[in-house]
Amino acid sequence: MKNKIKYIVTLLLIVIAYFLFTTYPKLDLISGFAAKSISSHYFIGDRDIGYTEAEDNLIPKMGMASSELLDAEKIAKSNVLGFKKRTAFYRDGVGAVLIPSGKKKEQVSLAKPNRNMVPTHLAYPYGDLPQKDTVFQNINYKQLNKVVNNAFIDEEGSKKKTRSALVIYKGQIIKEQYVNGFDEESMILGWSMAKSVTSAVVGVMVKEGKISLHQNNLFEEWKDDSRKNITLANLLNMNSGLEWEEDYTKICDVTKMLFLEEDMTRSQLIKPLIGEPNNSWNYSSGTSNLLSGFIRNQFPIHQDYLDYWYEKVIDKIGMYSMLVETDFDGNYVGSSYAWATTRDWAKFGLLYLYNGNWNGEQILDPSWIAFAKKPANNSDGVYGGHFWLNAGGKFPDVPKDMFSCNGFQGQRVWIIPSKDLVVVRTGLHEYPFFDINQFLSEIISTIE
Repeated sequence: MKNKIKYIVTLLLIVIAYFLFTTYPKLDLISGFAAKSISSHYFIGDRDIGYTEAEDNLIPKMGMASSELLDAEKIAKSNVLGFKKRTAFYRDGVGAVLIPSGKKKEQVSLAKPNRNMVPTHLAYPYGDLPQKDTVFQNINYKQLNKVVNNAFIDEEGSKKKTRSALVIYKGQIIKEQYVNGFDEESMILGWSMAKSVTSAVVGVMVKEGKISLHQNNLFEEWKDDSRKNITLANLLNMNSGLEWEEDYTKICDVTKMLFLEEDMTRSQLIKPLIGEPNNSWNYSSGTSNLLSGFIRNQFPIHQDYLDYWYEKVIDKIGMYSMLVETDFDGNYVGSSYAWATTRDWAKFGLLYLYNGNWNGEQILDPSWIAFAKKPANNSDGVYGGHFWLNAGGKFPDVPKDMFSCNGFQGQRVWIIPSKDLVVVRTGLHEYPFFDINQFLSEIISTIE
């Protein structure tokens, strides 16, 4: 009997030791993800806590968190077995933010952008009025409906976790579909699609002559070391040579930035140079937030920085639903936290399809669009200026001129200039559960 008890105690200690070694250090991230997700999805996406826990938070280990929502206080709280309690606080106009350790809710930045949402009384995409009924003789609509239906539930009955799909051809919506509970007004978190929005803001500043694509000496903190040679183009190409680890399955640079830091613009700023600029491609969300910090540094007043994103890009093209969340210190999280309706995400794709021109006004210079589509050195043709590419033929049955905004769990805005197409798909599954090559190639095949 004593040996049996000793065996059970030993086994229990091993289990506890394993938990402490492998999981306990991650609890900050698990409870942080849960609190932030619940707060944002409730206050921005209008989705209740039960739905968010069952769908958006159904990620390995994230289900360990227990959460509660305090609606009146605009707070979401999460913990794991009573450990590592985290709080997320919602602020009007700039979304939810995690309260860092040692900080109080009262210390968080409440600064928000001024918006200029003037109705244009035009049809979509230049306004939000209905488009005129247009039937293209070269489109097999029956087949198109089947292709898009299969993006939700395929012919074998497999659920693809797609929430919305929108196909725009020659500026006209030719197919739009939503899963139950979602519609054209539903807000969608784009995750890393925000990176492309950040890039567009930089593009406007370049067009206005405020900055130069090839300028270096970007930050005061780099002036006395070799990082001063990094150019703005290097950052946009994810080719700075700066140290960064992007792995969401463990504690690393990206997870610490998103779930622990109060100023996310500094996470990449303080990293050493470990590669050669323009020859060391490495995908980094820290770089996108560093760019957000670079944009902020161009303005003497923080409010001007907040307003600029909307005045020059977002509201300029009528993406009135869009909300870009800020961190604890009030900086846009340009790597990950932009929300918009499916139709407004499509407007952003159309801006790039139209070479930066929006209803006759040149928002971005065509040379900027060309830069966005040009493969970064050593990226194997998959990445350009904060856009993903098909230049290397990753998707063999899709035109090589396709480029896209990509986000976690399969958020996508695909732009295919040679086919005059913009396709948006949002959801919770990506490859191999959702086959991009098949989806896009089958859409293209319905257009003669």
